[in-house]
Amino acid sequence: MFRRTFWFTTGVAAGVWATTKVNRKLRQLTPESLAAQAANKAIDVGHRLKDRARDFALDVRAGMAQREAELGDALGLNAPVDQLPGPRRYAVIENRNSPKHVETTTYSYNRNEDH
Repeated sequence: MFRRTFWFTTGVAAGVWATTKVNRKLRQLTPESLAAQAANKAIDVGHRLKDRARDFALDVRAGMAQREAELGDALGLNAPVDQLPGPRRYAVIENRNSPKHVETTTYSYNRNEDH
């Protein structure tokens, strides 16, 4: 008699456990539950994309600051105040059609000067 009671109780417990598992799975597969799961996943993806975009923006800003410092050094903008950058050199383009020694006349552009 105890044997039958043991197996009956074991069967009932297994049935309750299986029924509970199946009901949970069926609730997860309802349209409302699937929609809620999809919305939660979309929100998670949105948060991940937002984090990646923020990281990208920080990387771009760091690169811009580094390049700005390099350009400042190259142009002498980051030199100490007591030390001025050297004179700039300009490229001179020679006009091959003009004579080499041309005497130039100086013109006065002072309007108050007598003519």
